[in-house]
Amino acid sequence: MFKRLSKYWWCQILGWGAYAFLYFFFGFFFGILGWLWVKYVLSVVVLGILITHAFRAIIVKYKWIQMPFEKLAIYFFFGVLICSILDSFLLTSLGMLFNDEQHDFYDMWVRSFIQQTVFLSLWAVIYFLWHYVEESRNSQMGNLQLEATVRTLELKTIKSQLNPHFIFNALNSIRALVDENPRRARTAITELSNILRSSMQADKAETVSLENELSIVKDYLALETIRFEERLKVEFDIDPETMELPVPPLMLQTLVENAIKHGISKEVRGGHILIGSQVRNMQHEITIRNTGQIVENLSGNGFGLNSTRQRLGLLFGKKASFEIYNLDPATVEAKVQMPLL
Repeated sequence: MFKRLSKYWWCQILGWGAYAFLYFFFGFFFGILGWLWVKYVLSVVVLGILITHAFRAIIVKYKWIQMPFEKLAIYFFFGVLICSILDSFLLTSLGMLFNDEQHDFYDMWVRSFIQQTVFLSLWAVIYFLWHYVEESRNSQMGNLQLEATVRTLELKTIKSQLNPHFIFNALNSIRALVDENPRRARTAITELSNILRSSMQADKAETVSLENELSIVKDYLALETIRFEERLKVEFDIDPETMELPVPPLMLQTLVENAIKHGISKEVRGGHILIGSQVRNMQHEITIRNTGQIVENLSGNGFGLNSTRQRLGLLFGKKASFEIYNLDPATVEAKVQMPLL
């Protein structure tokens, strides 16, 4: 039974119960505790619950909570005033019945009216504050859920664009090998199938471990090595402690692909790629250094770089950063910094 009671009724019972306790306490303290006093206190509590519940019904029916503050203040004042007049009139009438001694009805009503106005005002203030806090919390939760939904949709959109973009570039690489060396082309198709299998698994999560991401990168580099042969040299500088750290899926592969496409492929003698992963200043730092130079656009606004910035922003906010720049006259460096999770 008690489990079915709402928060409102629990507050009513506990609040008016505390009110009755104060009456009994002062009745005992001043030596006036008796059957007539008990009946009067019970009348106060029962009438208080009935009046406040009726007041709440009006608040809910006419949606006072949604009113502007100026209008609500006026309704609040007159609502408490009417409830206090009615409650104090009924209590005074019952007090006259329960008390054998003759008392002035008006004098008792004024004292009761002042007392009930204070308590009913307190009840109304608590009720409205409770609802405003609840509305504010629900609004914040709704905004957070909306932001999470938007973020998830944006991440899915970016990943759905990344996969076709990557597959298109990989197929172009294989196409170049079909006539030149069919055996190598078959090997390349096997590498591509491994990459696609890994990318399909990675697509199910917002982040993957660096170890899983590196497996895709190594398959991709094996595919590109078939095309570039000795013109492509790859080196890894990976701290083993960073292998389990989370990274956005296909982010590293996208940056490596960008390094080959815009850097090494434009060099007649090819070039060198260094992929590093370290923990520095309580952040996970990933670097990709490649032979080449950024000439036209130092900010790097291609699709792959933009997708990297967007995903880092959606996943980590301002705690993550991405930049790409000319490290020296012969080398470009892309650096990603992410918070440790």
